[in-house]
Amino acid sequence: MADIQSSSPAPRAWWHERMMWLVVGGPAAVVLASFVTLGMAIKHPDPVIETQQRVSADSAADGPQAAALAPAIAARNHAATGGPASGK
Repeated sequence: MADIQSSSPAPRAWWHERMMWLVVGGPAAVVLASFVTLGMAIKHPDPVIETQQRVSADSAADGPQAAALAPAIAARNHAATGGPASGK
């Protein structure tokens, strides 16, 4: 009988496999994007809207719509600064 040798190729390193880059690359891109987003949020925070006086002064002129926005503006400022809400 003839000597039959297996013709299986030699194993490749994991970084040479294309499917492995799909498995690792997607989550790695998401983690990188989250750090970029965090850096942008820290470097450029949202400014506090100083409209509390304007809302109370204009509430008579604008009607109930401007008065209805006061709680939303106070909550947004509280979320932006982390301090107490200045609505009361």
